[in-house]
Amino acid sequence: MLAGIWPIVLVVGEFLIQLVLIGFILLRRRPHSASTLAWIVVIMVLPLLGIVGYLLVGEIRLGQRRIKRHRAILGQLAGLRTLRRDAAEVLQPDVPALFRPLATLAEAVGNNSVVGGNGFQLISNTDLFIESLVEDIDAAKHHCHLLFYIFLNDFSGRRTAAALMRAAARGVSCRLLVDAVGSRAFLRSDLRREMEEAGVRVVEALHANPLRMLFARLDLRNHRKIAIIDGVIGYLGSHNIADAQFAIKPKYAPWIDAQVRVEGPVTRDLQRLFIEDWYMDTDESLDEVLSIEPPVVPKGVETQIMATGPNSYNEALRQLNLTAFHTAREELILTTPYFVPDEATAMALRTAARRGVETTMIFPARNDSPFVAAASRSHYEPLLEAGVRIYEYEKGLLHAKTLTLDRSLALITSANLDRRSFELNFEVSMLVFDSDFASELRFLQTSYLSDSRPVDLATWRRRPWPAKLWQNAAGTLGPLL
Repeated sequence: MLAGIWPIVLVVGEFLIQLVLIGFILLRRRPHSASTLAWIVVIMVLPLLGIVGYLLVGEIRLGQRRIKRHRAILGQLAGLRTLRRDAAEVLQPDVPALFRPLATLAEAVGNNSVVGGNGFQLISNTDLFIESLVEDIDAAKHHCHLLFYIFLNDFSGRRTAAALMRAAARGVSCRLLVDAVGSRAFLRSDLRREMEEAGVRVVEALHANPLRMLFARLDLRNHRKIAIIDGVIGYLGSHNIADAQFAIKPKYAPWIDAQVRVEGPVTRDLQRLFIEDWYMDTDESLDEVLSIEPPVVPKGVETQIMATGPNSYNEALRQLNLTAFHTAREELILTTPYFVPDEATAMALRTAARRGVETTMIFPARNDSPFVAAASRSHYEPLLEAGVRIYEYEKGLLHAKTLTLDRSLALITSANLDRRSFELNFEVSMLVFDSDFASELRFLQTSYLSDSRPVDLATWRRRPWPAKLWQNAAGTLGPLL
């Protein structure tokens, strides 16, 4: 008798757990959110897997300890903000009227104002980036601060490591912060131990282990790529410390990236961001480096740093992109390796094209994530129907994450156009309000077109039905990626 009741009890119990979890999801999330609907469907269709999956990665859980620590860090740094010169008065940044709403939004959500007096060097070649970084490290006199998602033990990694060890031998304070998952192999390598023995402090960001899974999501990663040398030179963009041949995924090589070397007052905002992240995983105080005032570059230009992540207002980057798409009047060009937009972002791109903005998007033809590639392609047809021009780059994995608008505004970032970058990863973006730099970045973007194939709407509609089925199925789960 009892043996016959247990299956009923298990089925009813499972159903009750589903209902409780769905109720929890509806209370925790916006009911109109695509990810809300996707999770409810997964939980109902795949009960056990769906429940376990949601408990592991359904909530954006940074962990209470890190949340409290970050608040304390911001409190400490807020008191140091007065050390910085008032850029609005001293540097008098001149943001064109069309782009002031963008600057206002970026400041409201990212707490960094526009600063003028900055000089830029756009670097699109991995070897040139590593060479430039090594030269700056070799010239360092006070400190070298590096934060990268991936640090590989390859030629580029060893060159950078050797430069840091040489700097440490001269008495320069060298700190390297790398993501615990992205740089897992390096953190376990002899190269790391060699660097630490030479005086370079190496720290893993967002330590990942099974126990932490109970308190925070393991897939919240620090995806930033920045460097600050002596508080006066900075780097940011999409380059990791890795060869273009990218040893861990060589079949997709070369990886095509874009990085910016910057001098001027904005490097202090990069420094502050590094300090925030450093404090999250160490107890070392770096307050003194914020007293460094980077010199103003004569005839320098206006720029603005915006950091995003699960410890801040994580709608910021999505809203910045939406505002930029709606601001465009003549031309909008974007490059990104991973494109899994929410409906608002996809709609804004379609709307831009329909109102006469020449909208061009460049993606890699071969992606290291087949599922993400399929989800990306599920958006092609409505974009093409609206008039968006789509190209697929064929000479490697186009990893550069860039935007130019009307040849007057440039955005270079570590973030992709997907939910992971918008909501889960720690990212950093830089807006440059300068037509010369925007034109230089646009030239780089359009240079990719000669190695790309255009996606034709009529041809795309004729693709085989298995491809359509796979892509649309992947697109349905896009809100969960």
